[in-house]
Amino acid sequence: MTPDTTPEDPRRGLGARRKQRIDDLAASSAGTTTVAEAGTIEDTGGVGLIGSAWRRLRRNPAFLIGLTITAVFVVLAIISPWVAPHDPARWILEGKISPQSNPVPGPEPGHPLGADDKGRDLLSRLLVGSRQTLLVGVLATIGGFTGGLVLGTLAGAFGGWVDAVIMRLVDVMLSIPSLLLAVSISALAAEPSQWTVIIAVGIVQVPIFARLLRGSMLAQRSKDHVLAARALGVKRSAIVLRHMLPNSLGPVIVQATLVLATAIIDAAALSFLGLGNPDDSSPEWGQMLGNAQDFFNGYPHLAFYPAACIIVVALGFTLMGESLREALDPKSRR
Repeated sequence: MTPDTTPEDPRRGLGARRKQRIDDLAASSAGTTTVAEAGTIEDTGGVGLIGSAWRRLRRNPAFLIGLTITAVFVVLAIISPWVAPHDPARWILEGKISPQSNPVPGPEPGHPLGADDKGRDLLSRLLVGSRQTLLVGVLATIGGFTGGLVLGTLAGAFGGWVDAVIMRLVDVMLSIPSLLLAVSISALAAEPSQWTVIIAVGIVQVPIFARLLRGSMLAQRSKDHVLAARALGVKRSAIVLRHMLPNSLGPVIVQATLVLATAIIDAAALSFLGLGNPDDSSPEWGQMLGNAQDFFNGYPHLAFYPAACIIVVALGFTLMGESLREALDPKSRR
């Protein structure tokens, strides 16, 4: 019987040599590496949506600037009656007014911004006017949010003809420029007042919240937790109020910060047009801007100061709202 002279497969020999090399390396390094030398992994735990958003927001200069402006505005609006140097309705410098030579008193000690055409301290009126401006903007936004919440919930929860009717009404309101619609609503009042401005601006904001909430509600209808609740026989009202609505409010609340800036501008515009509170003893920035138009050529500072306050505050709310929306929206995260 002849011996087997079949040559060895070179690939099999190469594999054996590699395996032997790996075994040798493992044997030579056995017991030389400790866990401490290999390093440890720090358990940081999970991060929720709010925590993740805050990490991005605190490094966002636009958000920090907007937050600072908004915080200063809110604090001044709250404490303005106590920090105002003079009574905003008192004609302190009336004796220094001369219709021909000095219709508007200028800055002097105790009155750094001067006075208006009736001798009332301008700085005090700006400080106290911030409270009225904030009050009108917040109440109008709350009114628009409430109306949009009702319409958006009905449209998103029921669908069908209810959704069609509500959305056609919303489309009609959105087709009209917001300021024109607010002016038309304010003009229906028998007498202009602060409440007519609040109601008019609030109605204008309703379709914005309604459309946004309706879209969020429709997205929630196809979620797994909603389908599971329906399969278990949970009532529609419970599904809407417990599952769909709470998970749909996030984008709407963020939008409220942007709408607040628009509400302040619209309210100031209505007051400028004479559709707000006619009593100028209770100052408001838009009202002050309207009263200054007769003296704009010779004394533009009367219009500049309230206009600058409106612009800066609206900018603060806008920067904060846009930053919040980017931080909470997964599609726009960077």
